[in-house]
Amino acid sequence: MTAQTILPANSVVATGYDVANSCRFDDGSSAYMHRTPNAGNRRTMTLSVWIKGSSLADGSNNVLGQYNSSNENNAMLLVIEGAGKIMVWNYTTDAYTMDIRTTRLLRDNSAWYHIVVAVDTTQSTASNRVKVYVNGVQETSLHNGSNAAATYPSENLELFLNQGVAQNIGTQRYGSTVGSPFDGYMAEFCFIEGTQNAPTDFGEFDEDSGIWKPIDVSDLTFGTNGYYLDFEDSSALGNDVSGNDNDFTTVNLAAIDQSTDTCTNNFATMNILDNFLAGSTFSEGNCKIVTTGGNITYNTSTMGFSSGKWYMEVKLGSSSGEVLGVVRGVSGANNNDNKIGNRSDGFGYDYRGLVEGNGSDLGGTFAAFDSGDVIGVYADLDNNELYFSKNGTLQNSGTGLTLPAGTYFFAVGDNHGSNAATFEVNFGNPVSALDNTAITDDNGYGAFEYSPNITGDSTAKKFYSLNTKNLAEHG
Repeated sequence: MTAQTILPANSVVATGYDVANSCRFDDGSSAYMHRTPNAGNRRTMTLSVWIKGSSLADGSNNVLGQYNSSNENNAMLLVIEGAGKIMVWNYTTDAYTMDIRTTRLLRDNSAWYHIVVAVDTTQSTASNRVKVYVNGVQETSLHNGSNAAATYPSENLELFLNQGVAQNIGTQRYGSTVGSPFDGYMAEFCFIEGTQNAPTDFGEFDEDSGIWKPIDVSDLTFGTNGYYLDFEDSSALGNDVSGNDNDFTTVNLAAIDQSTDTCTNNFATMNILDNFLAGSTFSEGNCKIVTTGGNITYNTSTMGFSSGKWYMEVKLGSSSGEVLGVVRGVSGANNNDNKIGNRSDGFGYDYRGLVEGNGSDLGGTFAAFDSGDVIGVYADLDNNELYFSKNGTLQNSGTGLTLPAGTYFFAVGDNHGSNAATFEVNFGNPVSALDNTAITDDNGYGAFEYSPNITGDSTAKKFYSLNTKNLAEHG
């Protein structure tokens, strides 16, 4: 099966189960969680987690594992490594006693994936001892690190996992060494001790769309060392809600890392795959971008829109030369000297107070902006109008700019080849604390500094956070 983004049809099933929150891990911050359990069942266990990677093709993204202090003995129940392959291993004194890797790669950084790793080393058939599922389907094309047949654990092998040493979520940690952090979002994190569960204990295929979706897991039996992290308490993101109180200690995670970007409502982020010419640095769940000093170009959102009313706000970092707006057609710049407003299908508001399209000043009255300012972009594709605000004040006296019909993507970039620009792009999931009380859109989605609702061209207009639930209703 192919990787599936959680699509609008999956988000509007009347009887569907909604996941409220995820946790955003930023590899640059070395964010992770840890706890030390009592020794437990090391032969039979199941991990179920939904992930949305920010850089799945960038090194190792460790999800769950345990290491001794010298790293001579360790086990990882889930790693996303290299170009996006899933890895499961048990390592003892210079040898892998379990080494299972998928041939299929997880490369879609805009999609949520559900991964289940189900272990029962008491099984007599080797291939039944470890089963890996992605979006409800078992992976059968497997190998080991030498590209030979997968190394399954021997019968009744006790893994290094689930014993009385530190268990880590989001990193490879042994002694004082912390490395290979996970980069992206996790939701519905379940570890079950004592049973080898099927994926249908955690999800189901939607009868209308055929898309794999989560179900309520609160009634599952988790076992003594088991836990269920739903990330719904922003003050305690490591809180276990299974009833066991097997809480995790968080490191370099804060309340702002609680996200409403989940496997039942997928939010837009900036598109790390559309970065060939820009060469920008992505972080904070692909919602923070630092451009290079050499190229004049831009990056785009993972989601486009051809109808509806959509809002993005951007907090500017300490730099100059910023441009932000929308581009039409196929997402992506076509050269490295191509700011947003240079395109016939691009409309960009730049730091000098100019709004340009096709390389020409489109006129109007727009204030200059600088670092620390928050710029709002309002794209009305029902009426083909574009509006901008600065720190909550609508520009150009509320008169919109005319957009040609088409499919648009939000975009940010720079206007100087000598300066790097910093953008905190907020599609409803801010990456730093808001200065004002958070404002949602009219559907209750997102958390914004300023209101998505404006009076544009003398008409009250409601704009929405760019996510799959809103796209299903308004797109």
